[in-house]
Amino acid sequence: MELTAKEITHRRVLNIAVPIVISNATYPILGLVDTGVVGQLGNPAPIGAVGIGSVILAAIYWIFGFLRMGTSGLVAQARGAGDAPETGALLTRGLMIGASAGLLFIIFQSALFWGAFQISPASADVEGMARSYMSIRIWGAPAAISTYAITGWLIAMERTRAVLILQLWMNGLNVALDLWFVLGLDMGIEGVAIATLIAEWSGVLLGLWLCRAAFGGDQWRDWGRIFDRLKVKRMAIVNGDIMLRSVMLQISFLTFLFIGAGMGDITLASNQILLQFVGLTAYALDGFAFSAEALVGQALGAKNRTALRRAAVLSSQWGLAGAVLLTAIFFLFGSTIIDIMTTSSDVRIEARQYLWWMIVFPLVGLPSWMFDGFFIGATRTREMRMAMFQSALVYVVILFILVPTMGNHGLWLSLIIFDIVRALTLWRYYPALEAAADP
Repeated sequence: MELTAKEITHRRVLNIAVPIVISNATYPILGLVDTGVVGQLGNPAPIGAVGIGSVILAAIYWIFGFLRMGTSGLVAQARGAGDAPETGALLTRGLMIGASAGLLFIIFQSALFWGAFQISPASADVEGMARSYMSIRIWGAPAAISTYAITGWLIAMERTRAVLILQLWMNGLNVALDLWFVLGLDMGIEGVAIATLIAEWSGVLLGLWLCRAAFGGDQWRDWGRIFDRLKVKRMAIVNGDIMLRSVMLQISFLTFLFIGAGMGDITLASNQILLQFVGLTAYALDGFAFSAEALVGQALGAKNRTALRRAAVLSSQWGLAGAVLLTAIFFLFGSTIIDIMTTSSDVRIEARQYLWWMIVFPLVGLPSWMFDGFFIGATRTREMRMAMFQSALVYVVILFILVPTMGNHGLWLSLIIFDIVRALTLWRYYPALEAAADP
């Protein structure tokens, strides 16, 4: 398939991005319902149990989050190069990794849960309930991790409406079963866990159906191609780099949380509220980064430098429009959003002191997200790993300088600088990314 620059249009960018933005909006709703239904039980312990259990499982599954990004970049390039059989083989490899990892988590669940509670201890009641919750949900691990590969494949194939259908189905079914099992059948936190388990397995089955084009021929079971040494090695390198990069990113954010936790309960609470602004920004702008992944990857696979640059520019233009809109919303309604999220006057006052950081965050953070999309699509993962290492080092130094002198303002400024440095370090490598698209 020959990709031309004229084929990279505003409509094409939006067709990829908008369904992702809408599907991302369903995640917070699911979290609210999970918390809300167990909150009706009249006991704080189940709320804590579901909360900590969800965080632990998300952290465990997140180790294999590279499947989404790695699959997206590699499939987009194979598609751009006109190598349809390789797109099917890549999906099969991803599904095999997801299923294998999930089975290992099931087998070693006792050790995993023990280690998790050593790191994050809880009261006896909460830990007991959380273990019960996780012991049910862990059986969905193969489905949950395999869904990363399915989502990455669909994004690379520009079938983000299918991603929207998949997320609406999974999260919608989860919400409906939550309400039925907990409020209707009085199943408690076990009902919440079973609802998620059913949603995950039904989701992976729906996802496989949505990816049925990959199974139209024999490529998905061409074992010689699937286990081709060079292709498997490349996939392993790409995924390994992304995993290391993601671990460094996660540690950086955890450092932010731990430092903030040492500044007192009110500051901690205000930071948690403001982090919802950060999460909303990430969810909203992800769609434009995903459009960059698909289109940049295809352009690189087609060896079309002009198309690659156009894909980067158009996706960034729409990302900028989204960032400006979010900045305007936070400027006009930020205080109102804070008031909705807490009734504590002390926390409201504290959060408003740092609201300006949230107002600038979409504009400052956008370049780092967009460059991530470019480099994931191009599978320039070595550069991503190196840039994240450099950014994390700068972040640590800045924290040591700014937090003692500026307190929580220094903490937020450090996070802002971290995102700026992430963009600058990737920008240094961008010319080589474009050059790789030369015929």
